[in-house]
Amino acid sequence: MNRIVNTFENLKNNNKKALIPFVTAGDPSPELTIEIMHEMVKNGADLIELGIPFSDPMADGPVIQRSSERAIENGIGIKKTIEIAKKFRKNNKETPIILMGYANPIEAIGVDNFIDLASDADVDGVITVDYTPEESVTFSKKLKEKNIETIYLIAPTTDENRIKLVLKLASGFLYYVSLKGVTGASNIDIKEVEGKINTIKKYTQLPIAVGFGVRNEETAKQVATIADGVVIGSRVVNEIEDSEPGKLIGNIANLIKIIKKAL
Repeated sequence: MNRIVNTFENLKNNNKKALIPFVTAGDPSPELTIEIMHEMVKNGADLIELGIPFSDPMADGPVIQRSSERAIENGIGIKKTIEIAKKFRKNNKETPIILMGYANPIEAIGVDNFIDLASDADVDGVITVDYTPEESVTFSKKLKEKNIETIYLIAPTTDENRIKLVLKLASGFLYYVSLKGVTGASNIDIKEVEGKINTIKKYTQLPIAVGFGVRNEETAKQVATIADGVVIGSRVVNEIEDSEPGKLIGNIANLIKIIKKAL
C-alpha cells in the first residue's frame, strides 16, 4: 500500500489530522532543502510537498514565486528536485513525498522518463497544477502502475459534475484550494470551506487536505476541524526567505512544532 494511504489511515485511526508543509526544492540550497525536510518531519510533518521550481508558476503567489526564482538561480530543475527527494529518502523510509509542479517541466523531460525517475526516487504522489483530468488519464494510469498517487486540486469554483470527473482519476487525497487566488492569499472563509468539503464528501471517501491560505496556528486549527489535513506552504517559505543566517533550521522547526500542536 502507498505511504500516503497508510499515513492518512493511521492518522484517522488515532483521531489526528495530517500536517503537510511545502518547500521549494533548492531554496535556499539543495543541501538545506534536505535538512529542512528532515527537520519538518522531526517536528511533526506527516507528509511533505516538494515543489519543482518553475519559471512561470501561475498558481503560486509572490512568496513561492521568489523561492522558485532562487532555486532556478541555484541550478535546480525537475531532475535535481527528484534527486533531492531521493537523497531525503535514504534516511527516511516512512514519510510520504509529494512532488508538486507544472506540466511544462514534465513534458520537457518526457512523461515516461519523469515517472521512472520519480519511482526510482521512491516518490509517493504527484500534483501537477495545470494538468486537467481530461489531459491526464494516461498520466494518472502510468503513475498508478508505479504505485504513485495522482493528487488533484479542487477549487471553490469547481462544480459537482467537475468534482465527479476529478474523482475518476484522483487517488491518495484531494487538495482543496481554500480560496480564489494564488498561494499565500489570506482571509479563509471557514464556513464556505466547510460547505464545499461536505459537498465533495458526498462523492468520495478520499481524505481532503486544505491549503492556499493557512498561515498561522489559529487558521490551521480551524481548518483541522473540517478537513483531514492542512497544507502550509507560503508561511514555511517566508521563514526560509526571512530567517537570519544560522537561524533558519531552528525557525522552521519552531513553526512546524507550533502548527502541529494547533492541529
